[in-house]
Amino acid sequence: MSKRTVYFVNVFVLLALAGFILFCPVPSSLRWQSNFLARSFLFLLMCAFLCLYRILRGPTAPDRAVAIDMLGILIVGFCAILSLPTGRDWYIDIGIAWALQSFIGIMALSKYLEGKDFDE
Repeated sequence: MSKRTVYFVNVFVLLALAGFILFCPVPSSLRWQSNFLARSFLFLLMCAFLCLYRILRGPTAPDRAVAIDMLGILIVGFCAILSLPTGRDWYIDIGIAWALQSFIGIMALSKYLEGKDFDE
């Protein structure tokens, strides 16, 4: 198969998954979730699996670094979604701490990939 065919098949699968999440009823095992929060959680879960795929399969180290950064942003999104229905503020605290740690880690990884020292 050509790259173009693989690309269109992947886009079709992603659109089919997004359409399924949007238009099919989502049974929620958690009683406190609203329909919107359950769908948002599923979208973030789908994006997290795609990021994990890119981390495992990424052709280069910078691709993997970007996927790790995106996964950190998704974890902050998970924390925000969990804080809405529960009303617990410590989920937001975890999200902020994760974002700061992810930023510092990605900066250190990018310096390493460039071949520079940390003091440059």
